[in-house]
Amino acid sequence: MATATERIPVLVTIAEKARIANMAKTAELSMGEFLRRAASSYHPSEDEKTLEGMIAQMDKTTAQANAAIDQALAFVEASNKRIALMEKRAA
Repeated sequence: MATATERIPVLVTIAEKARIANMAKTAELSMGEFLRRAASSYHPSEDEKTLEGMIAQMDKTTAQANAAIDQALAFVEASNKRIALMEKRAA
């Protein structure tokens, strides 16, 4: 195994540090080794990929809804102008 020569500073709360230290101790590992192994074993799950897809779809749908609302508001504004013009002519 290669010798570790690089640092990655990570700020944690006192409670997080205590929890990590406890888990590392239980695993009989140093905190550094525990965190290296935890980071190496992390892979986004299918649930996260599904959630990312749902968020992307929600962003797309929200943009479409905003565009539809803008179109509706423009239609109402044009309609109000036509009504005001007809009322003016009728008066």
